[in-house]
Amino acid sequence: MILQKPPVRSSVSANSSFQDGKTTPQDGLNQVNAIHLSDIAADLFLEADQDSEVELMVESESVRKKLDWIIVPIVAITHALQFLNKTSLNYASAYGLIADVGLEGQRYSWVASTFNFGFLFWSIPTNLIIQRVPIGKYTGINILIWALLMCCHAAVTNYSSMLAIRFILGMFEAAIAPSAMNIISMWYPRNEAPFRMCIVLGFNGLAAMVGALLGFGVGHVHDVAIHPWQLIFIVIGGINFLWGIVFLLVVPDTPKNARFLSHREKVVATWRASKSMVGIKTKEFKLKQAIEALCDFNVWCTTILGATAGIIIGGIGNFATSLIKGFGFPATLLQLPLGGFAFVMVPICGFAATYFGNYRCLTLILISLPPLGGLIGIRVTSLDHRWVLLGCSWLQLLALALIVLVWTLLTANVGGHTKRSVANGMWFLFFGAGNIGGANVFFAREAPRYFSAITALIVCYGVTILTAATLWIYMTLENRRRNRRLAESGETLDHSEREAILQGVQDRTDRQSQGFRYAT
Repeated sequence: MILQKPPVRSSVSANSSFQDGKTTPQDGLNQVNAIHLSDIAADLFLEADQDSEVELMVESESVRKKLDWIIVPIVAITHALQFLNKTSLNYASAYGLIADVGLEGQRYSWVASTFNFGFLFWSIPTNLIIQRVPIGKYTGINILIWALLMCCHAAVTNYSSMLAIRFILGMFEAAIAPSAMNIISMWYPRNEAPFRMCIVLGFNGLAAMVGALLGFGVGHVHDVAIHPWQLIFIVIGGINFLWGIVFLLVVPDTPKNARFLSHREKVVATWRASKSMVGIKTKEFKLKQAIEALCDFNVWCTTILGATAGIIIGGIGNFATSLIKGFGFPATLLQLPLGGFAFVMVPICGFAATYFGNYRCLTLILISLPPLGGLIGIRVTSLDHRWVLLGCSWLQLLALALIVLVWTLLTANVGGHTKRSVANGMWFLFFGAGNIGGANVFFAREAPRYFSAITALIVCYGVTILTAATLWIYMTLENRRRNRRLAESGETLDHSEREAILQGVQDRTDRQSQGFRYAT
């Protein structure tokens, strides 16, 4: 026997006012209208809410598979191209860029970090824009612009011009990572998101492999009118432009305009995503939510994790070639196993975080240990053991898993769309600042060991482990407090979860929704 759920109107009529969080009863029809105005996919949610949950669960599997074959690969390839763009400087530097443009000494470090100044400058504005505009179109336009900017790198002739174009490139690429987070959270509940986001970040390893092969192949082309490093930028820019067109044609702005789904599949997809208790998307900016984000301990912990991850990625991403080359290896080709290692291991980390108890913080701590051990190995191993040093270097790309696990902590545990936009902006602001710091702790005079940089990265891993443990304790204690209040009120867990889902559609924050439970 299939039990039908009561119509949504009767269930929401007893809910609180959507705008101010007070528990004053209102007419059911007004409440439905309020929900409709609050979330861009609320009408699909209301339609799903009147169906049998058993039927929705049966249909959910086929919808998930379709999303896995369409949304995840597109987002993953897009993020991989962004990583390729960012690290293109790394590949071009091996084929005459530094001498031709005058980037000797610390100038190269400043060019590498200038990308992150642009990223940092535009982090909060782009997150607020993402909340208010069609995300598919906005992201696609950014891809086309950065593609043209990549091609413009080939025309640069001096240090100041390179600084300018890297800054502008950083601005337009600041939208991609938060767009990826928002697109994945729009289509997947939070218990499924970590694995998909780790697939997205794992594709950065694939980008490292493609970049290494591309850099090696294009870098050895000498029978053309331009330098090999210029050709690298033009080829990467052309690939990006073609992909930008594909992105604009395929990626929808909301579940409502997904052309690859039937109406019923859109309803099921919205129901699936609503289980994250944060709704789909609300365009209205709410000052109270912005202030709450700035005062939230949870948000600041994830922001600190973003800063430490930024320092680690900023250092390793821009100096992996120099590090491996300093150990006596052909650096470009030996980044192939480095990328392959990340391509396999980062999704495995997401799989562990998703399917083994959903222990995000614990997985974050455990995945910090291998690259930390690798850094210590680089610090203490003599240059005579260059294969050991190479293996320690390969471990460093596991840091990509740190980024995505912190992302999933952020997207799963911050309710309220304005609060999430501000929290995302804070995270990427500090991540960009960390990238700047990471690129500038590698001093040319310390090559090939870079003792100061390695020490700084070891400290960052220590801070990451401590912060993740603190955040886990905080969220666990808060969940227990809410469970005690639930038990004292006599309310059932199922009813509490349903209220949290409805309040997510109403754009309530995680603090306002007492049925919300943090994903630790």
